[in-house]
Amino acid sequence: MENKKGLGRGLGSLLGMFDDDEPVEVKKDAKGKIEEINGEKVSEIDIKLIDVNPNQPRKNFEPTALKELADSIKVHGVIQPIIVNKTGDRYIIVAGERRFRASKLAGLKTIPAIVKNYTEQQIKEISLLENIQREDLNPIEVANAMKELLEIYGWTQDVLADRLGKSRPAIANTLRLLTLQPEVIALIESGKLSAGHARSLVVVSDPETQVKLAKLAVSKKVTVRDLEKTVKQLSNPKPKKINIEPSVELKELIEIMQHKFATKVSFMGNDKKGRIYIDYYSKEDLDRILDFLNK
Repeated sequence: MENKKGLGRGLGSLLGMFDDDEPVEVKKDAKGKIEEINGEKVSEIDIKLIDVNPNQPRKNFEPTALKELADSIKVHGVIQPIIVNKTGDRYIIVAGERRFRASKLAGLKTIPAIVKNYTEQQIKEISLLENIQREDLNPIEVANAMKELLEIYGWTQDVLADRLGKSRPAIANTLRLLTLQPEVIALIESGKLSAGHARSLVVVSDPETQVKLAKLAVSKKVTVRDLEKTVKQLSNPKPKKINIEPSVELKELIEIMQHKFATKVSFMGNDKKGRIYIDYYSKEDLDRILDFLNK
């Protein structure tokens, strides 16, 4: 268990090497190429010797974004080295597969890399954490990666939140996306439904209603705020007012009473139960009504 804490610090250092709030020590050679970053040696490795990680949680790389990165690499080179693990005469990518793919697309023969010697378990952890922290995964891929970390290492959500620098509720809300219906999950994976829309739909327990709302949000371009309002209305419907029309007999009774008492008579309710109101406007009115009732 001790190596997990140390690995976390190392991972934070490596993945944060170009973040504005992280101190970075860069050593370059005479030609301006990076030799070391924060004490980690950077080597130029033949791209043909590098293999992608089969356990990479990210399965889809958006072609247009990849092409844009490749164009940038052609002009500026690979600014941030990838991290690889040496296995025999070859290397497996631990972090930076997107940069690797873009570099191949740009026609590079070599790529700057930091070579590590991690165990298979450590590679798995770093790959998952790196993708969650830095790559543009869709919300379902992030949720699956989080779930995998919890299952593999037996972590609690609090531990995972600490490792990722996220709040405990953020972890819980992301994991809840996996409880959505398959049709809804497919819409999220395809990018048609946002994470905000998805979180709104998690509380909808009826499967058919959940799918219907998801498809409506996509087809009508419903905003997250409007979808939240709709879901709230479905969860807390206003009670329907029951308006039962009084019977003819009840109406006739009220008319008879008004005629006999010579005053206004009204009622509230129906044939089964209710109240009858007899108005009086003076003591003489009240005495007259009492005299009639005493006959």
